[in-house]
Amino acid sequence: MADKASKSKDSNHLLTEVRDTFGKGVARKIRAKGKIPAVIYGHGTEPQHVTLPGHETALILRKSNQVLELDIQGKVQLALVKDVQKDPVRQIIEHIDLIVVRKGEKVIVDIPVHVEGEPVPGTSVNQDSNTVSLEVEATHIPENVVVSIEGLREGAQILAKDLTLPKGATLVTDEDTLIVGITGETEQDLGEETDTETEEAAEGEAAEGDAAAEESE
Repeated sequence: MADKASKSKDSNHLLTEVRDTFGKGVARKIRAKGKIPAVIYGHGTEPQHVTLPGHETALILRKSNQVLELDIQGKVQLALVKDVQKDPVRQIIEHIDLIVVRKGEKVIVDIPVHVEGEPVPGTSVNQDSNTVSLEVEATHIPENVVVSIEGLREGAQILAKDLTLPKGATLVTDEDTLIVGITGETEQDLGEETDTETEEAAEGEAAEGDAAAEESE
């Protein structure tokens, strides 16, 4: 029983309500009830307006590129979360766009790049790209792509083509896209040099002023 409960808890299965009314006024009423308005489209089907349970959906959407199992009037439909619209201030989910997908079908998604490890001392890490586009099976979308920078020296670069991709994934991002670059640390005494130059300039101006005063006398 514990295994079944655990499986249910981790599932992306959501009971979905079909609706035939839509618009800003309807969406406000749905959100007021703690639910989320959404639309499902794709595979040549007519857009279908639905309502999703707010709390359960928000928990699932903590991770990106989620595929939901939508129970639509007793039939299960897989749908990829394409876009999540949030209130810019309160960060409340206002609307979700979903794309119909099927088992075995491949989709193109942006996958986060996770950098781990430390380069050699005296260097800095510049992550130029935070995501890469991959073509993967809709039901096997990886959470991230991990890249190690352990022991890398100044001047080292990791390009998209150097990434170790999950099994079955195909790189869509240009293979020469810079992901991570290792540079030398910026010198910290530039400010001191600037202060010294300023002091020397000030001393020079003072000397010129004194000379001019002596000549006028």
